Amino acid sequence: MTATAKKRILIIEDDRHIAEGIELNLSLQGHEVKVAQNGIEGLEAWKQWCPHLIVLDLMLPGIDGMQILQNIRLEDERLPVLILSAKVDAADRVDGFLVGVDDYMTKPFSLEEFLLRVGRLLTRDQWQREQDDTLKTPEQKQNVYRFGANTVDFSSGQAECCAGTIQLTEQEIKLLKLFIVNKGKPLSRSRLLEIGWGYNKGTSTRTVDNYIVRFRRYFEEQPKKPKYFKSRRSLGYVFDHDPIQ
Repeated sequence: MTATAKKRILIIEDDRHIAEGIELNLSLQGHEVKVAQNGIEGLEAWKQWCPHLIVLDLMLPGIDGMQILQNIRLEDERLPVLILSAKVDAADRVDGFLVGVDDYMTKPFSLEEFLLRVGRLLTRDQWQREQDDTLKTPEQKQNVYRFGANTVDFSSGQAECCAGTIQLTEQEIKLLKLFIVNKGKPLSRSRLLEIGWGYNKGTSTRTVDNYIVRFRRYFEEQPKKPKYFKSRRSLGYVFDHDPIQ
């Protein structure tokens, strides 16, 4: 079996004609293809179907493509994502690459070029995963993160911390990963809600504050004097820690 033979490819695209055309051509190349026509369906399909590659439109009903990409990158930093969008401004491309897209094509597009890019992404991804499996340390393979006296095993969802042994919920894991990815950077409540929960901007809730209280209770020696999960007036929250020696 070659590197690009029969892979699962998820298309998140609300234009039915474009989605059907892509689906047909990828299927003819031997791939298994699924189509989601809005952001919510797309996120559900990604979680349940575990595709090898995602073709993603940016302007989607419900949750937009950028929010989908941000959600994906919290759990999988390597899954190939190709944005296929009518947005042609350089700023949109830059935003996509900053969040973690692997490739970006604008509509209208060349089908031949699209298929070549898909093949390249699938081949590169398989090669990188083989290399990573060879080079990773045992700790990296176990997906373990340490800060201070705390150890979080993301594979099992279990944390050994100041509060003892904790079984983290799926949402706690997602939010914790978001803080780790943005280590040292303030994150506003609205930003955390937008990425972590898929809320629209402007949503008012104390949900984030409640999770911060939990994290402080889990991971801080003195929850009322936090060392890792700090508040920043008018900015939100920031997670930071010294390098592990």
